[in-house]
Amino acid sequence: MLKDRGRMKWTAMMLPEHVTMLREWAHEDSYESERLLDEQQLEEMNMTMGEAMETGKTVTITYYEQRRYQLLIGTIHYYNETQQKLHVIDCFEQPHYIALNRMVDIRFTD
Repeated sequence: MLKDRGRMKWTAMMLPEHVTMLREWAHEDSYESERLLDEQQLEEMNMTMGEAMETGKTVTITYYEQRRYQLLIGTIHYYNETQQKLHVIDCFEQPHYIALNRMVDIRFTD
């Protein structure tokens, strides 16, 4: 039976700079790329946003922030036209401001 030290034998050969670079690379590898939406998807999102603002229904919004996709569940309070942002109040009564160009999907929550 061969008894090997595994990773221990390789760590002595690596410089601390290499270890930090490998950790940064592993962290950057988990980043998600931003998707582009076509006109039909944008129109569907626009219809859903309009209906949600009129009726006050709860929506689930998927948006891209800090190289990851985030989910937000809440109601749309209003749309700020000058800044192109939605003012959303989540289920904990916390306000969120989401830029329209960062939104990927919006759906009604059942």
